[in-house]
Amino acid sequence: MRKRPVPGSRKAGGATRRDPVTQRRERRSPPLLGAEEGMSQAPEARPSPPSVYHERQRLELCAVHALNNVLQEQLFSQEAADEICKRLAPDSRLNPHRSLLGTGNYDVNVIMAALQGLGLAAVWWDRRRPLSQLALPQVLGLILNLPSPVSLGLLSLPLRRRHWVALRQVDGIYYNLDSKLRAPEALGDEDGVRTFLAAALAQGLCEVLLVVTKEVEEAGCWLHTS
Repeated sequence: MRKRPVPGSRKAGGATRRDPVTQRRERRSPPLLGAEEGMSQAPEARPSPPSVYHERQRLELCAVHALNNVLQEQLFSQEAADEICKRLAPDSRLNPHRSLLGTGNYDVNVIMAALQGLGLAAVWWDRRRPLSQLALPQVLGLILNLPSPVSLGLLSLPLRRRHWVALRQVDGIYYNLDSKLRAPEALGDEDGVRTFLAAALAQGLCEVLLVVTKEVEEAGCWLHTS
């Protein structure tokens, strides 16, 4: 299925500003970011609604899936995430940023470093703020960390683990791009995504990261202060 690029322009002072991901697409089709060419274990992408890129869950790679889903293209692999872990803790024998089993389970530091490498930033959303102050048009996407049930095959276990989930607007509609879903879940307009965020935050164990450009982060315009 052909996937159309997702609009990524921002208006500032009458001029059109492209976010770093859109600029990268316009220059060339980027290679998969992996440790070595030809060695990446590409996450599995499944057919989904028109123009929406959605990776399905594999191993404990929800952080990799969330990054690719929020960026709407396959930019990161397990090897790329492992390389980031090594850079974050070069002298550690047991890397604290990933699973000891080598199956993923990457922490927030890996996600933040991955986005920084693309000229983007992850801004932590203070749950004490009203969601009406969230300036969604300035936000490229959102990555949530929330508790998720654990299953073994068809058997659901009485356990909950942390899980990374991406939310992204595509062609005017916001989608829940959870890699555990069979297909993207349409949330609707800004009111729809705020309702989804309110329900997730009400669980008490949810954290929200705003994916924004460096310019938006520095200007603080992801937040309505009036």
